[in-house]
Amino acid sequence: MRVLKGIGVYKGIAFGKFRMFKRNHINIQKKKIEDVEKEIDRYKTARETAVNELNKLYEKALESVGEEEANIFQVHQMMLQDVDLVSFIENNIKEKMVSAEYSVYEACEKFTEMFSSMEDSYMKERALDVKDISNRLISILTNTKNGNIGSNLFCIIGADDLTPSETMQMDKSNVRGFVTIHGSINSHTAILARTMNIPAVVGLGSQIKPEYEGCEMVVDGFSGTVYINPDITTVKRLKKKKELCEHQKELLQSLKGHPNVTKDGKTIDIYANVGNLADLDGVIKNDAGGIGLFRSEFLYLRRNNYPSEEEQFKIYKEAVLKMNGKRIIIRTMDIGADKKADYFDLPSEANPAMGYRAIRICLDRPLIFKTQLRAIYRASAFGKISLMFPMIISKEEVIRAKEIAREVREGLDRENIAYDREVKIGVMIETPAAVMISDELAKEVDFFSIGTNDLTQYSLAIDRQNNKISGMYNPYHKAILRMIKIVVDNAHKNGIWVGICGELAADETLTGVFLAMGVDELSMSAPFVLGIRKRMTEINVDEIKERILREISF
Repeated sequence: MRVLKGIGVYKGIAFGKFRMFKRNHINIQKKKIEDVEKEIDRYKTARETAVNELNKLYEKALESVGEEEANIFQVHQMMLQDVDLVSFIENNIKEKMVSAEYSVYEACEKFTEMFSSMEDSYMKERALDVKDISNRLISILTNTKNGNIGSNLFCIIGADDLTPSETMQMDKSNVRGFVTIHGSINSHTAILARTMNIPAVVGLGSQIKPEYEGCEMVVDGFSGTVYINPDITTVKRLKKKKELCEHQKELLQSLKGHPNVTKDGKTIDIYANVGNLADLDGVIKNDAGGIGLFRSEFLYLRRNNYPSEEEQFKIYKEAVLKMNGKRIIIRTMDIGADKKADYFDLPSEANPAMGYRAIRICLDRPLIFKTQLRAIYRASAFGKISLMFPMIISKEEVIRAKEIAREVREGLDRENIAYDREVKIGVMIETPAAVMISDELAKEVDFFSIGTNDLTQYSLAIDRQNNKISGMYNPYHKAILRMIKIVVDNAHKNGIWVGICGELAADETLTGVFLAMGVDELSMSAPFVLGIRKRMTEINVDEIKERILREISF
């Protein structure tokens, strides 16, 4: 028996024979063309065909995995028609006199490198989307097609990585799980695996070897472990684990509609994080109490100019109406660092994560900020909205942001435009500076939301995307837990509530710790909501509070 270790992206167990997925290799050669217009027409026809194919995939995904995850194929359609990508390909054909497929290949190399160089793990994964749409175009242009994945009975598919299109085209009646050499927990493929309930382990690297073809394999998505030719004892243990897993899923579904209550009657709000409108279905499906982090920057990315007030208003209004009275906390745009939008004309920076970004841009360019705030306030007339400012490091920033918000409200009053006059204002606590002055900040706002991802990164001085030191990134560090406790205490002393919207919110090993600290709200990816609700029902806060606070005390 061989044991491989990777990253589990869907908590499930799968048994089957290992089959390595091999794509048809397309050799793209640089050849001079004679007729530029004819070649551009070839490209346009291929692009139109690709859009139609993606629309069919979207319809298929809509039926099998729902709107939230099917949206990736609509995103791919938009990417195919992105002005920058289209301009690069067409200009490349004209200026270099090369074929459409070679121009698409060069565009793929350029845009893949651009996304891969970004610091944020989510944006890095968009490089795979570029490859996916480029491969689709090249396949159409060369009349080459890849076969259906999973034609073998009860197999585990292996690949260097799987694009969203390839994942969606898996024959689920045969594919029991998949393993990949590359990939991360943030990839669309990983997200689709979770939605399609396919156990998967990614990031196995060179551990996957050609000689494993046809071997018996077990994928343990809980631990990120893959077993090659497992022994009888291992098979029995994992079959029992699989049965328990299925039973647990049934129990979680039964928790829908139930309150978030501990054994000793303590309650907490469990909300969901969303990155676009498509995520709202998952929020509702998983019975989240509201949206604790609405990442508004998606409105600014993948476009060539600033979104208008009306565009933003329609998006916020749609979200509010869909949530049907549940609270939505909208984080004002967090553009900058790894979230680039060329039309912002941001300066090149040696350390963008600590540079010109988020609230700093908003306060420096108040017209952009006011446009967003007007749209948010207008949408508040249709439901329960709260505002949240990111990357705060001083009380002065909060005061200035509130002044701009007041100016926006006064403008709406003059125009007799309706809005909710009770919109609450909060700030993200994601810098050590914000932690240390949280007693002052609490006097200026209605709530705090702790962004543990950035707080950990800034506090430990560790770039979690740097493979050389990523192993040192420790969100359980006592310093981080102490800072959370400081923020909670300062918030409650000043009569405001505090939530956590970083990855730690979904960590079941810390649910008891956060309850003992007095955290009021946890916001996470929607699929984790019911799991945290279940974990709450198993905890008696009074029994663990003294021990936990003693362990993290100064």
